[in-house]
Amino acid sequence: MQINSLRDSGRNRRFRARGCGVARRMGLLALATAASLGLSACGKPEAAQSQAAALPEVGIMTVKPQRISLTTELPGRVSAFLVSEVRPQVGGIIQKRLFEEGSDVKAGQVLYQIDPATYRATYDNAAAALAKAKATVLSARSKAQRYKELVAINAVSKQDYDDAVATQLSAEADIAADQASLESARINLDYTKVTAPISGRIGKSAVTPGALVTASQSDVLAKIQQLDQIYVDVTQSSAEVLRLKRDLASGKLVAAGANQAKVTLMLEDGSHYDQSGVLQFADITVDETTGSITLRAVFPNPKFDLLPGMYVRAVLEEGVNDQALLVPQRGVSRDIKGNPTALVIGADDKVEQRVLKTERTVGDQWLISAGLKPGDRLVLDGLQKIHPGSQVKPVALSASEIGGTPADATQQ
Repeated sequence: MQINSLRDSGRNRRFRARGCGVARRMGLLALATAASLGLSACGKPEAAQSQAAALPEVGIMTVKPQRISLTTELPGRVSAFLVSEVRPQVGGIIQKRLFEEGSDVKAGQVLYQIDPATYRATYDNAAAALAKAKATVLSARSKAQRYKELVAINAVSKQDYDDAVATQLSAEADIAADQASLESARINLDYTKVTAPISGRIGKSAVTPGALVTASQSDVLAKIQQLDQIYVDVTQSSAEVLRLKRDLASGKLVAAGANQAKVTLMLEDGSHYDQSGVLQFADITVDETTGSITLRAVFPNPKFDLLPGMYVRAVLEEGVNDQALLVPQRGVSRDIKGNPTALVIGADDKVEQRVLKTERTVGDQWLISAGLKPGDRLVLDGLQKIHPGSQVKPVALSASEIGGTPADATQQ
């Protein structure tokens, strides 16, 4: 029993010794934790102050007026400068085709030969009738002259003299009629040679030798088109035409040219046509179905690159805006109503929201007509970090960082 009690008392002493060691270690740990908490609590005001001092940086540009040349890109179709549909003016059998399809022909060049036999016979008959009438008038004129002398001495009656004069006049009228018949027969004979009315490039022939044609038939024999100059017809909405007139009248735009605006072309494959044209006229009637006006431009076409019916896009010079405000599209957003808005740095570097009025796109920029003024600092970068009323640190962007297209950009 004594042995067991001794063992228990020794075990209790060891447990107490261990407990004191754990307590000492826990005390030291608590002191260290308290010290660290005290240090962190002392540093909190400094961190809060540095965070308040670090305002969000935003990239800005200063809005400046600039001179731009405004252009409009419109769809159009190419049409020939001159078009002539060749038709026969007399009927008959086609004897020959005297041109090569797809070649260039000159005005007056013979294209087809119609059998002239019947027309030559008619011409000869008219010529003979004219000769007979001329012979008759000689006899009538001589008789009237003799009767004039005889009536003066009362050798013939007055009535006989009047009859002789009437016969002379009738014979002279027959000459005039026969001359007209001869001229008509000559014209018809000439019409057996179907000639080119204009110079240009001729297309395929609709008839072959041996075909029967009639005068003024509806079917064309061939078509000739003059292509060294070419028309491009484009359409523009009447609303745009009215806007352009208002801007020119108010002085907001200066006309690009005195009378004719310069026009350039983009072809179907996206390439630029190397010749520039001029706007020739604008139609005076608005299409009731589309509400658009037709504009016609003339282009030189020395290499025949432009062909009738080809689809192109015409770039028209509208005028020059000396005080245009252009801003990159990334600086403009939309509100819930769809209105264009922008963030501007105002007084004390605080953010303001502006509602804008945009006229059109010019390349990758917006042309602003209201909501911004020269000198405004427009936010372009860092828009996600700010909101209206917040204070920021504005950083001016360089020209390369701002980007944007040249001032001669085109309205899409």
